Amino acid sequence: MYFAALLARTEDGWEASDTELDDVETLSDLADLAREAAAEDDTVLVLIEQEDAWFGVVRIDGEEDPRIYVSDAAAAARSSYGEILLTDELLGREPGDDDPDLDALDLDGTEDGEDEDDDDPAAEAGASGEIVPHGPVGDAQVLDDLGVSEKQLKSLSEDAVNEIAESLGASEVLETVR
Repeated sequence: MYFAALLARTEDGWEASDTELDDVETLSDLADLAREAAAEDDTVLVLIEQEDAWFGVVRIDGEEDPRIYVSDAAAAARSSYGEILLTDELLGREPGDDDPDLDALDLDGTEDGEDEDDDDPAAEAGASGEIVPHGPVGDAQVLDDLGVSEKQLKSLSEDAVNEIAESLGASEVLETVR
């Protein structure tokens, strides 16, 4: 089960709105959606979580590039919403290197439907055939100036979105859209 919410900082505190990500296909689309919720060029946070698997924070400050943190890249890579956040830059890849290297493919006869060992690390590979790391990726200091330290962010697991909102003083407004 997924939950996604926008938290927009205003003069009066935080305003929350739930958001549908069905029409969001890229990080640019997500950033545009967040900027629409902003009062002027204030900070907007997009909080996304997949229950018991991963969570992500996208911070948009005006027209600056989004800052992203994902708690578990490998888990997020198996999610359509997570794939939006896992940009080439975030994963340390060269942009536009989405085509798998055909020489690197392991064509050992199992491609016709035979089961291969489920512990194969290539099973964790993204669309580009590269392995996505387990664990956190991105800007772990994304919320430092808002009262959520890097250490605190990395220690969150279950109910991360609620804990972040509580640290920001936005738990009541978040609860209205949950």
